[in-house]
Amino acid sequence: MGIYEYTRMPFGIKNAPAHFQRMMDTIFQEEILEGWTVVYIEDIIIYSETWEDHVQYIDRVLSKCTPINLKISLKKCNFGQQELLALGHKVSGLSLAIDQNKVAEVLQKPVPKSIKEMQSFLGFSSYYRNHIKNLAHITSSLYKLCSKDVVFEITN
Repeated sequence: MGIYEYTRMPFGIKNAPAHFQRMMDTIFQEEILEGWTVVYIEDIIIYSETWEDHVQYIDRVLSKCTPINLKISLKKCNFGQQELLALGHKVSGLSLAIDQNKVAEVLQKPVPKSIKEMQSFLGFSSYYRNHIKNLAHITSSLYKLCSKDVVFEITN
């Protein structure tokens, strides 16, 4: 008789991502509160003003991973980047912008032909609302198309 213990987060558990995020937030709470680390699920972003600070911060993060057997894949790591892509944004020390690949993706999408496709498009565009001036006004007529009492019809 023994104890069965997962060595990885199992697939199929509905709240696994939330549980994992909470665990990562707990592990790196000090680093997050000190304002030089951002953790989203398995992505850890460390930012600093000097290379010396950056190396020190990386060392602190790695030293927290080792005792709890949290493994990091070096081939998935990038160190000393001036800018990076994260969650559909281009992040640098100076700005936060929309990833141009996402813009191209939207421009290549066909016109929505159903309410479900329209809702998907509106959800996607809403994610970038901080970057699109007057988005609520621009999309208001599209939201009306998703109402139950309106006939969904788009014409060119």
